[in-house]
Amino acid sequence: MTPAQALLIALVLCLAGAAVTAVVAANRRLAGWLTFLVTTIASMFALFAAARSLIDGGTAPETFLRLPALGFALTLHVDGLTAVFIGLIASIALPATLFSIRYMDLYPDYGVRRYYSWLLVFIAAMYGLVSTTDMMWFFFIFWQLMTLPGFVMIRFEHRNAANRRAALKFLVMMQIACAVTMLGAGLLAAGTPTVGAGLRFDFETVSANLPALLEGHPGRVALAFALFLVGFGIKLGMWPFGQVWLPDAHPAAPSPMSALLSGVMLKTGVYGIMRYFLWLVPAEATGAYPMTTWGALLAGLGTVTLLTGTLQALRQEQTKRLLAFHSIGQVGYILLGIGACLAVLGLNDAALAPVATVAFMGALLHTVHHGTFKSLLFLNSGSMLLAAGTQDLNRLGGLLKWMPVTGITVLVASFSISGVPGFNGFLSKWTIYTGAIQGVPAGWWLPVCGVLAILTSAVTLASFIKFFGAGFLGRASETVTQAAAGRKRLEKDWTLLAPQLLLAATCVVFGLAPAVAFGLATRALNASREGLGETLAAAVRTAEGLPGMQAVLGGGAHLVPLAVLALLALLGLGGAMLARAGGSSRRTDSPWLTGYAQAGEANRFTAHGYYAEFKRWFRWIGGAPRSGGAGSPNLKEPDHP
Repeated sequence: MTPAQALLIALVLCLAGAAVTAVVAANRRLAGWLTFLVTTIASMFALFAAARSLIDGGTAPETFLRLPALGFALTLHVDGLTAVFIGLIASIALPATLFSIRYMDLYPDYGVRRYYSWLLVFIAAMYGLVSTTDMMWFFFIFWQLMTLPGFVMIRFEHRNAANRRAALKFLVMMQIACAVTMLGAGLLAAGTPTVGAGLRFDFETVSANLPALLEGHPGRVALAFALFLVGFGIKLGMWPFGQVWLPDAHPAAPSPMSALLSGVMLKTGVYGIMRYFLWLVPAEATGAYPMTTWGALLAGLGTVTLLTGTLQALRQEQTKRLLAFHSIGQVGYILLGIGACLAVLGLNDAALAPVATVAFMGALLHTVHHGTFKSLLFLNSGSMLLAAGTQDLNRLGGLLKWMPVTGITVLVASFSISGVPGFNGFLSKWTIYTGAIQGVPAGWWLPVCGVLAILTSAVTLASFIKFFGAGFLGRASETVTQAAAGRKRLEKDWTLLAPQLLLAATCVVFGLAPAVAFGLATRALNASREGLGETLAAAVRTAEGLPGMQAVLGGGAHLVPLAVLALLALLGLGGAMLARAGGSSRRTDSPWLTGYAQAGEANRFTAHGYYAEFKRWFRWIGGAPRSGGAGSPNLKEPDHP
């Protein structure tokens, strides 16, 4: 069985499963387990396709349906780049569907037919979108099969007017993105001859004709690539488009769907940027392709995206809305890596090609890592919502006592997204920083972008100190106390805990074993040698050394996570010894409130109290927090200290 055949089976299984699930949806549990079973089998075929492609070094495209008179062909291509995205889709779909089985109990007044059936169509569409070679017709089909289920599931609680508005925004923005992307493909394909038996909108045909277009019609090509940037930029949440739809869509959808939206669907936009800007352009066209210009634009937009998204996230006080803004911020890192790669490649200097490869590998790995830790965070927020009945961080607090497993996985995900050493987010961010800073020959601005990205990670850490501190630490809120009355645990079922533990373990494994992650990226490049992928694959440099070490750039940059963790452990041990050196005793007592008042909600430190001055300074950046609902404190930010 070829990778393309295995992927087609996975796609068809999901579509068939959607039809069967619709029939049995009256039984909520049966529909949930059936969806999980179909997803499991489909994921096995998809992972087989991805693994086979990476092991074999890529495969040729395969055509399963062809109507030349209409310029219509279903051709699937599973090369190394596609394999990474297929693996990500399958790996996130599995825990998300398992989590859904109990999570959908949160909606007793809504039937699950509109959830499970559309969820399987959504997954199938993503498999198709990252593997089709048709830049027009099947691109449109798979895009719509992804957009329409997304619209239905975002407005799942359709009695809520805010959810309906969020879904409509999503639908409009996705249709605009589809239209401008197809217009770009039409500009490149218009008036160009087909090659052999190729069709006009086939990726290989467009790529083969691109050198002549760059020489004869550079303006048309520039416009087409600008349209690709806008179309895929809307999809992935790039500034300023992400702020239009993403912060409303993610909180509205059920949490497992939010995990798929942020962890996977946004990455189809990343895939489009990578595929079109790097793999569409053949090596012989590099002289006429303004890579440095496009690289500067992507890196600049990426830096603005990561800054604005993260600073806006810091202001949020609802769990899923905070995570939604961080989705915008994190894709900014990916765009920065892609931009640095293109900018350095544009110098046409073989000695600097490894720098471009490192920048791209950082972007690719952060795509995978963000899919993991952000999906975990959305599942975490779903567990918190199930336990306490609110997304408002101001009404949460003290959850760690009743949700220890969820609390630990939240901590792992928070460290990962913040780029703390020992977790997967650090590995990919560190690689992006390396590519950006060592890419200084492409322009002084590239290291500046890298430094801004480093500083933004500190803001991310601050944001998740608030997320974890307000949600799990401190004194329990009235909302949590009432939810936990008479109960020892608020963690309800293994189907909710297992997905979180699996994703948390992945964050740790990839963080402690960078050779595994870099090995995956290296195989992906070696199995994707079309276009500029050939240059990137040829420049891969790895060296063996201490266990857990990965050397990049021929030994110019090193990462030894175990050594970093050992140093941090020693520092922590030293701090603990100093704390105990005085021999002072500790006691626990209730807070003293002048002797006239009992401790209550007004005396509890809430999410609104974090970073008040910082939020006031950056109020101009937008992203004002939404009201936390009844029982929340006054959410108006102070005008003075």
